[in-house]
Amino acid sequence: MSAKTLNRCPWPGDDPLYVAYHDEEWGVPEFDDRALYEKLILDGFQAGLAWITILRKRDAFRVAFDGFNPEKIARYDAKKVEVLMNDAGIVRNRLKIEGAIQSAQSWLDMMENGSGFSAFLWEFVEGKPVINRYKTMSDVPAETPLSRTMSKELKARGFKFCGPTIVYAFMQATGLVNDHLTSCHRHKACAVL
Repeated sequence: MSAKTLNRCPWPGDDPLYVAYHDEEWGVPEFDDRALYEKLILDGFQAGLAWITILRKRDAFRVAFDGFNPEKIARYDAKKVEVLMNDAGIVRNRLKIEGAIQSAQSWLDMMENGSGFSAFLWEFVEGKPVINRYKTMSDVPAETPLSRTMSKELKARGFKFCGPTIVYAFMQATGLVNDHLTSCHRHKACAVL
């Protein structure tokens, strides 16, 4: 079956970058602490924008934010914030940039004084993805009680731009929940990962 004839969730449309993201990344369980930080920050930058906008800028974000290395980002100062504010390759939003710095500091605290970021997140789903069985996009919620709980806990630990809707999108992207539609070729593939 070619990529064009595969059944998939409708949201990526025909955009090759979006289709590749859907088919290769979205919904795949992620356990790497740094990669989870990156995805949470990018989901925060996405607030108010289409995800494809962030996806198209992701490589520029990675360069601008030192590979999303939280140890480096936690030390960003006002001068670095101004450099980022002048970088046309990323979303230039001062509050979101400052939020990424605060979240990096919170990430470091969790890594140094807790079980780690990944362990913290995966504990919400008892270590394994929640497998949903939605048939249509209208069935898929924008947030859930679980995303509200995770959002509250992240905020309590100092993370920024992590409201329940952002957190639910993050949970979908990182495979904490499998929200590929049941008709999508990735639903079963992600369920067995």
